[in-house]
Amino acid sequence: MPEGQIRKAISGFYYVKSENENLIQCKGRGVFRNRGITPLVGDFVTIVQDGDNDATITEVHKRKNELVRPPIANIDQALLVFSIVEPDFSLHLLDRFLAVIESAGIQPVICLTKKDVAKDKDLRQAESATAYYRSIGYDVIATFIGDPDLYPLLQPHLAGKTTVLAGQSGVGKSTLLNTLIPELSLKTGEISEALGRGKHTTRHVELLEVAGGLVADTPGFSSLDFDHIEKEELRDYFVEMENVAHECKFRGCLHLKEPGCAVKEKVETGEILQSRHTHYLQFLQEITDRKPRY
Repeated sequence: MPEGQIRKAISGFYYVKSENENLIQCKGRGVFRNRGITPLVGDFVTIVQDGDNDATITEVHKRKNELVRPPIANIDQALLVFSIVEPDFSLHLLDRFLAVIESAGIQPVICLTKKDVAKDKDLRQAESATAYYRSIGYDVIATFIGDPDLYPLLQPHLAGKTTVLAGQSGVGKSTLLNTLIPELSLKTGEISEALGRGKHTTRHVELLEVAGGLVADTPGFSSLDFDHIEKEELRDYFVEMENVAHECKFRGCLHLKEPGCAVKEKVETGEILQSRHTHYLQFLQEITDRKPRY
């Protein structure tokens, strides 16, 4: 039976790119619903042809990871798109995105946009802040929509990988895709001056062939909560803390108030950014205050 990958899902239909490069419209098997299985964009599947243009998905292959909102599977990396201005760059939101993305086993790449409209002060602040993220292993790209070097800048990061775009509304995610693939003509939303954020413009999830890889255009991350993360797990998603946790006096150290905490020592010496630890503690409190699951 032929196999392929779900590239798009709309109104209960799945569009599967088959081994022979055809895009086939498919339905899911009724038994999937009984088993609690929902095929996702990015899934590798087995299909049975019902006719010339229709088919049924009979099997969803094992996933290496998945996201719930947006619903997508088998992602290699997330391009976290943040604007330097309009809206202003937020380290708190960046750290929230990084924790959520790390928890899904997805490699983040930080992309700063709108450097062409940012003032020198804003550029210096953004560069100073992201220098730390580079130092702990994250790739950081700074560009602007319409940058003639945008394609060669992003191509090495996108080639051979499946990438999901994520980031604050109004930062230019759809416009960035328009620049990479002009024929898409994706509808873009203007920033609301009153709210300081953009309008959601993408309504479905779709994998697009870009720069030798696949890029997921999605309605965005509608939820950035930590419902799937336990408080003992959060520390593992702050990479610089996870790297020094073995130096803590207590094996189960939460880097909170425990004596002999290597993380707190490195925060005091400046080796770990103070804001990273502050945000970690805020997220930890959020998880601790979460209502118990039943």
